[in-house]
Amino acid sequence: MSRSDVVFEQVSVADPVASGPYAVTTGPDEALWCTLVHAGSIARLTPAGRLERHALDSASCGPSIITTGPDGALWFTRSRDHRIGRMTVDGRSASFAVPVPGSGPFGIAAGDDGALWFTQMHTDRIGRITVDGEVSEFPLPVEGAFPSFITAGPDRALWFTLNQADAVGRIGLGGDVTVHPLPTTHAAPVGITLGVDGALWFVEIGAGQIGRIDTAGRVREFPLPDRACRPHAIAADPARGVCWFTEWGAGRIGSITPDGHIEEYDLPDRHGEPHGLTVAPDGALHVALETGHIARTVLQGPGPRPSGGHGRS
Repeated sequence: MSRSDVVFEQVSVADPVASGPYAVTTGPDEALWCTLVHAGSIARLTPAGRLERHALDSASCGPSIITTGPDGALWFTRSRDHRIGRMTVDGRSASFAVPVPGSGPFGIAAGDDGALWFTQMHTDRIGRITVDGEVSEFPLPVEGAFPSFITAGPDRALWFTLNQADAVGRIGLGGDVTVHPLPTTHAAPVGITLGVDGALWFVEIGAGQIGRIDTAGRVREFPLPDRACRPHAIAADPARGVCWFTEWGAGRIGSITPDGHIEEYDLPDRHGEPHGLTVAPDGALHVALETGHIARTVLQGPGPRPSGGHGRS
């Protein structure tokens, strides 16, 4: 796919200074749901372009990562007041406290057991919350690891990044934990997703690389052309056979095929600070820009083709 096959549109969803769109997901209603981390709100943008903003009960709660739960509601972490939030598609919200004070919940994903699993950045724990709000916690075997993003794997387990430990972790539904160190020191992994090839793909914000780990723990790393671009989030696009990722420090998005071929595309605003991203049901890629917009990326071409990228293991 050439650069001429990518057309960008931007929709303003928030104040560029005080709100900060951070994570975005496609809800069960096919609308986009976006966390406004600095405003303590959740934004909803319909396919027709209608924008709604739903204020939470605390403007300083820090809504961070958001996902669809098994109950058809949106679930999100509140990293500043240490709670897990839930919002129905009609905007009704509730929240649940995490038992350990100051835990800093951040990443969240639906598990194969009908519950939500989340990371706790400050207490080296993985949490689990049922759709009724019952929370349990599982300590990690490392200290100061800063668990960040989390995703469901192909093996009924949850996989997560350990940002300060330069590692990727796996937790089974029974709470058993395995930690896989990465080959690169100071990699600082953040975003992670289940790729189209059945492996877990993640970004290394510290090293400027994309990583791949299979369920046996084998790791490959793919250096990006600009090692200082600060890759942040990653999402799979099964229809195109790639993973998309944001380059927060460079105002770009990129794609990577299962064999490591990388393409990069400049966003309209090189200072837009792209964070989360999601692929909508119509195939368009949407990117949350902390400067107050959601960038809709209309992909006109047939998609990238595998072409022998370079990696290391």
